[in-house]
Amino acid sequence: MTALDQLMMDHRRWMKAAIREAEKAYEVDEVPVGAVVVHNGVIVGKGYNQVERLSDPTAHAEIIAITAACDRLETKHLSDCTLYVTLEPCPMCAGAVTLARLKQVVFGAFDAKAGAASTLYNIPQDPRLNHYVDLVSGVQEHRCADLLTSFFQKKRSRDLPQQS
Repeated sequence: MTALDQLMMDHRRWMKAAIREAEKAYEVDEVPVGAVVVHNGVIVGKGYNQVERLSDPTAHAEIIAITAACDRLETKHLSDCTLYVTLEPCPMCAGAVTLARLKQVVFGAFDAKAGAASTLYNIPQDPRLNHYVDLVSGVQEHRCADLLTSFFQKKRSRDLPQQS
């Protein structure tokens, strides 16, 4: 096995943990996005979307995971950590990634409407900012996208008027 094969295996392993977080969001009728922060082979922060439950537009999976990791590591900088998230970060979360000085972000599905880590913007790698974040995209992309698709199909079918 090559070093690259091992690295991709590790990325898939941690993305599965992020997917488990996204499934928690799905179960409580939140947009199914999950995130974990990994430091030295250990999850130090995890989270899933809780925007509806907390009535808080900032309660995204990434923000919750970053906050938990900073709390656990007792630092505001996560420069030796990787964030795994099931959906490409939005501008708010990409900004938080940069401010937390994460070493790397690995995400699953691309976000055509709000993606700020390659699709619409690339905040984590903007040369005008004082921190550069390595990005890896498309890890477990289909599984991550399927969760979102299923969630929104279910949501739309509930919102359709019932026929007699």
